[in-house]
Amino acid sequence: MAIKSLIINPGSTSTKIGIFEDEELKMDETLRHSTEEISKYDSIIDQKDFRKNIILDFLKEKNIDVKTFDVIVGRGGLLKPIEGGTYEVTDAVIKDLEIGVQGQHASNLGGILAREIADQIGVKAYIVDPVVVDELSDVARVSGMPDVPRKSIFHPLNQKAVARRYAKSVGKKYEDLRLVVAHLGGGVSVGAHDHGRIVDVYSAFEGDGAMSPERSGGLPSGALIRLCYSGKFSEKEMLKKATGAGGFNAYLGTNDAREVMKRIDAGDEKARLVMDAFIFQVCKDIGAQATVLKGKVDQIIITGGIAYNDRITSAMKERINFIAPVTVYPGEDELLALAQGAIRVMNGEEKAKVY
Repeated sequence: MAIKSLIINPGSTSTKIGIFEDEELKMDETLRHSTEEISKYDSIIDQKDFRKNIILDFLKEKNIDVKTFDVIVGRGGLLKPIEGGTYEVTDAVIKDLEIGVQGQHASNLGGILAREIADQIGVKAYIVDPVVVDELSDVARVSGMPDVPRKSIFHPLNQKAVARRYAKSVGKKYEDLRLVVAHLGGGVSVGAHDHGRIVDVYSAFEGDGAMSPERSGGLPSGALIRLCYSGKFSEKEMLKKATGAGGFNAYLGTNDAREVMKRIDAGDEKARLVMDAFIFQVCKDIGAQATVLKGKVDQIIITGGIAYNDRITSAMKERINFIAPVTVYPGEDELLALAQGAIRVMNGEEKAKVY
């Protein structure tokens, strides 16, 4: 009998839900929350009952009995660093999500909502490959300044999902391959996958590696320090310039790669230069991660929303296909990736990990 799962992926102003039978999506919906609704709550955790009731009301409206679900899966939040995998939502997980052990983010609600609904119907709740997955080798943590160690906060859910997808397509196990995966979205992360572990990654969270539509990426440190102490910008403004207002936003006033390509087609040379630089930087990161794997790269995978643009991925292939063959998996099907994590545990393919 098929495993029926309810998937919960909270964002800042919406809660995405998906209903799966095994890996087949039966229904998905984005439940949107207005600024007025969200602003009533002092913290993200205070939104828990509000969001849970919206989910349950939606299911009732669609005549879906919540008791028919075999498992509830939530997006993992800012927990302590953990290795990749599927984790049962235990009391320890709930505690660290509630206090925001590495920060408050809407994704922290994913595991909490999953556990509350699961407890209500007597099934298990899981999270899968949260953003804090940390499998870095010791040497990858050394930055050059002890006060600023390199961290691992990025897009592991999608990176590992497409890596497993590729492995399945060639009849191999993810754990048997060496891969370089580049996630191209609002943030960019490029990871070296060595036999099932992401041993190094250009972390998207705090400005490492290539620029992205919204982030500056790595910058010359001396010039950055002088700008910070120039008196022109506050700490908050500088952080925004690096994450949110950087990259495409800083140069072109848009974070939409499709808009950038339209401007290029209309003859905008600045847009062309910025896009060329983006491709150039991401490809440099891919080349660097190939050296982490000592040049033994079975496949390079390009994924994320920007990967839908064939012109961008074709330009990348011209720079990197000497390293290894390239596969493109556009988008980031997070709902399916979360469902697959729970299915692997429930089918006995892997064991649920303990936080």
